[in-house]
Amino acid sequence: MLFPILLLDDNLHISNEDTSAIKVGLSPFFELENLNASVGRLEGKVALVTGGANGIGAAIACHFAAHGARVCIADLEDDAGRSVCQSIGPLASYVHCNVTIESDVSNAVNATESTHGPLDILVNNAGIAGPPYRDIRDALTDDFQRVIDVNVRGVFLCTKHAARVMIPRNKGCIISIASTAAVRGGLASHAYAASKHAVVGITKNCAAELGAHGIKVNCISPHAIATRLSMPYLPENEGEGEAVAAFENFVAKNANLKGPTLTVDDIAQAAVYLASDEAKYVSGLNLVVDGGFTSVVNSMGMFS
Repeated sequence: MLFPILLLDDNLHISNEDTSAIKVGLSPFFELENLNASVGRLEGKVALVTGGANGIGAAIACHFAAHGARVCIADLEDDAGRSVCQSIGPLASYVHCNVTIESDVSNAVNATESTHGPLDILVNNAGIAGPPYRDIRDALTDDFQRVIDVNVRGVFLCTKHAARVMIPRNKGCIISIASTAAVRGGLASHAYAASKHAVVGITKNCAAELGAHGIKVNCISPHAIATRLSMPYLPENEGEGEAVAAFENFVAKNANLKGPTLTVDDIAQAAVYLASDEAKYVSGLNLVVDGGFTSVVNSMGMFS
């Protein structure tokens, strides 16, 4: 079976202005039979993936299903979300959800359980980057607030309602997508960096509270991947040639680990590990997937 992974961001709140100049293609198809892991690591588990219609979220949903999980994709992009579900097959369902609206979030959790059974795994993947302001004096307060609403309020609400159904069962797994912008300064806008620092903070605090109920809480901090979310951050003087290739060349030039290119599948595989019983005693972790970038490099020229 072939699953398409759309090389787009996990943005649930996209305006035409955000995306009109960005054209990102499809990443290669992958075959379930060729996954370099034992199939069934998530057998029988039920997962809710927010922002699962595109990019990292779609990759996570597909990899989870490949390992036996039943998956509900929550998104605002209904056609894209249903398309991913159709690619996955009967293991997947779709629910329309705005993660900033609590009633939507509560409904998404309830719909997941009604369709697939008790919720085992929540992936807080929905997020936006906001405009790539390079001068704080130009930044609009409304843009800042919008990023905080989606990236922080959304994670809080989804975690709250996942905990609502997980606590009585004394088990569960919550994974949030943060960013290397939460590890080092100078990698993204102030709004995005602040929001992803908050995601790490929520992760650690919830791990402290929910551990008593057998619920593990972790986050993943990906480095730069050529998605619709990250492409606007390519410095203007690095933008020659085809957009995705130019972005990947820029990241490779600044990379610590030479050779491999970070993809959405790499983040999905990290999520499979954290969701699996292999990580049964892993909680409160920010798993940084950056090839050592944040260990040795401070900035990619965000403000230069």
